[in-house]
Amino acid sequence: MAAVTGAMLVVAAAPGRAPDADTTERTLGGPPREAAVTLLVGRVLEEGHEAGGERCAVRMFRPGLCSGWQEQRVLATARGVGSVLKEPALREGDAARAARQEVLPTDAGGPLEITLADAGRLTDVTVQDGHGRHLAGELGPHSERWLNTEPLRAGETYTVHVGAQDEGGAPVGVTMAFRTAPPADGGRLTAEFGPGPGTYGAGEIVTASLSRPVPADDLPARARLEQALQVTSEPHVEGAWHWVDDSTLHYRPRTYWPAHTVVRVRSGLDGVEVGDHEYGGPSEDVQFTIADRIEAVTDSATHRMTVRRNGRVIRTIPVTTGKAGFRTRSGIKVVLRKEPKVRMRGDTVGIQRGTKEFYDLPVLYATRVTWSGEYIHAAPWSVEAQGEENVSHGCTGMSTEDAAWFFDTVREGDIVEVVNSGGAKMAPFDNGFGDWNMDWRTWLAGSALADAEGDPHGSPLSPSRLHPTT
Repeated sequence: MAAVTGAMLVVAAAPGRAPDADTTERTLGGPPREAAVTLLVGRVLEEGHEAGGERCAVRMFRPGLCSGWQEQRVLATARGVGSVLKEPALREGDAARAARQEVLPTDAGGPLEITLADAGRLTDVTVQDGHGRHLAGELGPHSERWLNTEPLRAGETYTVHVGAQDEGGAPVGVTMAFRTAPPADGGRLTAEFGPGPGTYGAGEIVTASLSRPVPADDLPARARLEQALQVTSEPHVEGAWHWVDDSTLHYRPRTYWPAHTVVRVRSGLDGVEVGDHEYGGPSEDVQFTIADRIEAVTDSATHRMTVRRNGRVIRTIPVTTGKAGFRTRSGIKVVLRKEPKVRMRGDTVGIQRGTKEFYDLPVLYATRVTWSGEYIHAAPWSVEAQGEENVSHGCTGMSTEDAAWFFDTVREGDIVEVVNSGGAKMAPFDNGFGDWNMDWRTWLAGSALADAEGDPHGSPLSPSRLHPTT
């Protein structure tokens, strides 16, 4: 049964800034002063919102069927394109912001739906929780609506970025943040694991998102929790958890997963005392498989990408990487997802429209390696430069034929490394999976089960404390 929670919605027209509600209403009620579209954001407020096998949806409200459905009108403007709300301002006691927040008793098991209320089209919807995980969803066949395909989690903060076009084709956008309240009884500490079941590359990272934080100064609780989160594999490999923040852990082997490894992740938290009078709850186990080891290494100095399968070179590709001022990040990344067609615009990465560096291009065979927008993709406009010089804005460009081959060859979790680019080092955690750029000694230091020398060891806690007590 879905838990009934509360939620707060904040809309930002610019990074970190929530517009005044009265101003928004005046804009909605009068002639638009700039390119804009109105969005309907709908959520279920209570259980029992379905009847007769039908579901509630934006613009489909009917008394008796959708009594628990609420819609909010949100304006997406040209100023909102590319805005990022890094820290959603949802602090308690902030009276000014509280006046602009509406508490909604939302059913976390119900849908989150975003629909155009007037002419235009949605181009991109990204929903990310406070742990950096992206909520799955899909656009409708005519790009007029977006619906989540996996449930929201209780007690979580989400940031929603919506990109759209108005009826004239001008790009508009808006960033929203909302928080679902925890269960009324506070709930038990659980973990949600990633990735989901499937087959992944040798660089895939195991993630554990906790239902509530465990502070760094509570080392005994962290140690108990780590011991309860169990990762096993066939064949066996050496690996360890690393605390990314108070609510997120990553697990990786010392070196890449061997090809065809079977990985199993399970939580032994259920009924275990984690802190004083605090117990773990049930979590869903995960099993996934590692495919052949694919490694793609790009040398920006020679303008070549070398692709290996299980250590053997299978293709060498002429490429172009980031030019001066836009150098491609160096270091190890992993494939995050594959997107057959992406519209890339300079204003989403801070390049102003109307400047000589601005671009607005449909791009094919786009393999994403960072959440901020670094891809390996087809770049037919730069074929003459590929293999000769670096002319991109940070992505790795190649011919359409090579990009199609690369797109078909790699999968999520495959390894992508860039050397000699002159760019900043790939960060470990805040822009994708850069975990492999951290040496093993430093990685172990991020575990609550490591001693001062960085070596893992058993917890000093009594083993009996780790046994279920309920």
